[in-house]
Amino acid sequence: MANEEKPKQKMGFTIIKNDPTDGHKGFGIGSLSLENVSPVIIDVEEGTASVEIGAMHARSDVERGIKFTVDRADSEGGKPYWLVWVTIDHKEDGPYYAGVTACEMVVNREKRRGYKILADHVNKMDKSMKRQIIVEHMDAPSKKVLATFLKQLNPELWKRSEEQLRQDLFVE
Repeated sequence: MANEEKPKQKMGFTIIKNDPTDGHKGFGIGSLSLENVSPVIIDVEEGTASVEIGAMHARSDVERGIKFTVDRADSEGGKPYWLVWVTIDHKEDGPYYAGVTACEMVVNREKRRGYKILADHVNKMDKSMKRQIIVEHMDAPSKKVLATFLKQLNPELWKRSEEQLRQDLFVE
């Protein structure tokens, strides 16, 4: 039968700590290490930011129990959020915020519906890991919240970060 349904292939990736090529030549070679990427969720209305590790797998407190679609109408009247992927890397003088990329998200708790474009979230995580800064599309108050959060979280990392990050977040 040509119409037989095949079981869906599950796509996955392995999160490996440290350097996947560190000393052994087997499983994990060529895998991405997500060790230095952290998701930060900004609540636009509250003006707050927090690290939400659950967002790595779309399971943050904000996302839990919500059915997401790419249709803004589904989540109309919901709360706006930014999911910001922050990647930390090391320079000669120490660690710094190397990649910072923001993704839009709207959550309507009452309707249990939300708006986000998963492909955008995945692509922005990838761009953050590639040391890119993409925050120009954020609203000004949220940029300020993010800048304050990153500064307070670790002033040394903030100081060592690229000038572009501070400029794009309107500070300094």
